[in-house]
Amino acid sequence: MSVLKNRSTLRWLVPLAAAVTVVGGGAAIGTFAANAEPALPPRSAAQLLVDLQTARLDGLSGTVVQRADLGLPKLVGLAGGDAALLSGTHTLRVWYSGPDRQRVALLDTLGERDVIRSGRDVWTWDSKANTATHRTLPESTGRAAEGALPVTPKEAAERALAAVDPSTLVTTGRSATVAGRDAYELVLTPRDEASLVHQVRIAIDATEHVPLRFEVLANGADQPAFEMAFTQVDYRRPDADQFTFNPPPGVKVTEATGDLPGAEAGSKDGAGSKADAHRKAGAAAKPGAGDDAGLRTVGTGWTTVLVARTDAADAARTPVGGAAKPGPADGPGAAQALDMLNGLPKVSGDWGSGRLFAGKLFSVLLTDDGRVLAGAVTPERLYQAARG
Repeated sequence: MSVLKNRSTLRWLVPLAAAVTVVGGGAAIGTFAANAEPALPPRSAAQLLVDLQTARLDGLSGTVVQRADLGLPKLVGLAGGDAALLSGTHTLRVWYSGPDRQRVALLDTLGERDVIRSGRDVWTWDSKANTATHRTLPESTGRAAEGALPVTPKEAAERALAAVDPSTLVTTGRSATVAGRDAYELVLTPRDEASLVHQVRIAIDATEHVPLRFEVLANGADQPAFEMAFTQVDYRRPDADQFTFNPPPGVKVTEATGDLPGAEAGSKDGAGSKADAHRKAGAAAKPGAGDDAGLRTVGTGWTTVLVARTDAADAARTPVGGAAKPGPADGPGAAQALDMLNGLPKVSGDWGSGRLFAGKLFSVLLTDDGRVLAGAVTPERLYQAARG
């Protein structure tokens, strides 16, 4: 059966796109306003890498603006949650007071969504839905489960730097002023021509050595396709009350248990935790994870291709002799999304047949035999992976 008739495709496509967001994007968007280059003492690329690795951050608060356009607004809208960050412009407030006290607030015109960690307690709150989820992390957990998408320049930089190997040319760029701070620029350039990424540029605070801005440029483009930057930053340790959450009156609170795959969660009204579903989807999008759900990776570094078998997901939802169980992709928007996917160009070759989405910074191949392949690579690299 064609993957486009398989509703679990919608479950896989968004996490796969999210996994390459750090080196992904869509149509070029306007860059953050830049001031005159500050005069800074010269530092080599090797010195800047050491600065990043040895920086000690005791506290931070600030405002981050993120801009992205993946060219899939309808599909992203269906996914909700973290995937909403894959399109448009977003403003986030962040607070950091050590590895066990963190808070991120996503602000929009309709409300606010917060993730707050204080010790082993993790709260997520949606002001529009008036819902909250509380999770107590096991004592062995060093940090809360990571989402599929980075929300600060530091997180994005860490993921990009993980790809630094002989396949990456590392150089320095121009100095800059970001959020009122002087900054050096580190430039990562993939050597493999199969990568659709032209450069990743990281602006690093000249004094605190913290990433202040993160930009991704596509091949042939002179403007960032994906960027996030602090517009205001304060390195003082935030007050402790910033990490204390008191549920507002009338809020529906869900109590989630554990942070391990397959952990069940219950709420005060007996319903399961939606936070678990989002966490599992995010974990499955990470390279090397989710093998039991039919996800694997081909290649390494900048040209990694994620491959998912959607029929494995459907098998888990379909009892013997029964109909498919409702999944996250089921709903009023599922048919509309499938129509959109059916509008993608048909492609075929010695690897099989299917449909292709080719963006400026990523490509997605949906094969008729039930696979989804995605990466920040040329379509030809996807076809090569599909042959395997």
